[in-house]
Amino acid sequence: MAKQILNVSENTELGKIEIAPEVIEVITGIAASEVEGISEMRGSFASDVVERFGKKSHGKGVKVELTEDGIAIDLYVVIKFGVSIPKVAEMLQTNIRQSLKNMTALDTKEINVHVVGIQMDQSSDE
Repeated sequence: MAKQILNVSENTELGKIEIAPEVIEVITGIAASEVEGISEMRGSFASDVVERFGKKSHGKGVKVELTEDGIAIDLYVVIKFGVSIPKVAEMLQTNIRQSLKNMTALDTKEINVHVVGIQMDQSSDE
């Protein structure tokens, strides 16, 4: 399977600029963690094991697909109880779109938010 690389440079006088999908995953993960109301990102078993050994997985819960039409991003998030899911999802999409535009000058085709859980308060009632 060939590894996909996104070619960004239009002017190739000085050389070319390529961005790996993993970089987009990391940018997306960090931008998502900045949004209030997100409890955690839901990753795969492998990313959970990596985090248990002390390495932070910023791309956890993010799937990037490079298509002919543009970049499609899927986010798998756990939302805090009591927040408005549509508002948090919209803030996620806006923050990710702006972060990717500022850092890579790339436009996204779609950012799909999948809410896979609700995090209840951890307060103990005594």
